[in-house]
Amino acid sequence: MAATTAQCLYLSCRFQTLSLSSSPSSRSYATSSSFKPLTSSSSISFNSLSTGFSSNVNPNLSGRRFGSIVCEAGGKKPDSAAKRARQAEKRRLYNKARKSEVRTRMKKVLEELDVLRKKTDAQPEEVIGIEKLIAEAYSVIDKAIQVGTLHRNTGARRKSRLARRKKAVEIHHGC
Repeated sequence: MAATTAQCLYLSCRFQTLSLSSSPSSRSYATSSSFKPLTSSSSISFNSLSTGFSSNVNPNLSGRRFGSIVCEAGGKKPDSAAKRARQAEKRRLYNKARKSEVRTRMKKVLEELDVLRKKTDAQPEEVIGIEKLIAEAYSVIDKAIQVGTLHRNTGARRKSRLARRKKAVEIHHGC
């Protein structure tokens, strides 16, 4: 903070000697009639510079127009950091819900496969209901991959896990 204030003071001191000229060939910068020289005062408040507001110029000098020297001391950073935090929280909640849905769908499929595996007289028609659950789970996993919630390898691994379990149940019953 002190370094930024020192830079702003250095900048205001540099403006005391700077003036504009009406023509580029003119050597007399201070005596130009169309432009008035830029000025700054020695009574610059530290509070206004440290918070990023414009500094005050000395109003005792009469007959001249004054502009303010604006020194931005990192005024945008806290706002952007807060915005990034809000965005991260929103994405976290969105991703949390989507991952929860993926886990729920997978759990339903795996539970149905376990029930079917434990049955002694399983029919091939019972697999059709499980295939619908698997298709829904695949759809949810693919959507999570598409929006960036899951990595594509993670999605592929989860779909493969469901397919292997289904295949194991089919082999167990000889379907």
